[in-house]
Amino acid sequence: MTPEFAQTIVQQVEQLGLSNATLAQLRQTYPEVHFTYCMDDDITHPQPVMKCQGFNLYLVGGEHCLALTQDYAAASGLVLAEVIEDS
Repeated sequence: MTPEFAQTIVQQVEQLGLSNATLAQLRQTYPEVHFTYCMDDDITHPQPVMKCQGFNLYLVGGEHCLALTQDYAAASGLVLAEVIEDS
């Protein structure tokens, strides 16, 4: 995983919108990458690697148990966490 790849994914999600259909398309295009879609308030820590319009991006990786990470080299997937602004 690289910051450049993560930015490519962010650009695609910004163009297509964050949805289950978008994640299905990303999974088909990048089958080697694990994608997860959740609500941002479901994640308590760490900080996202990128804050975007309407969602935050987190890295996920691990040898035996998956965990959120800040290390691009250790990441095998991305969590796209939808942010809903309080009104």
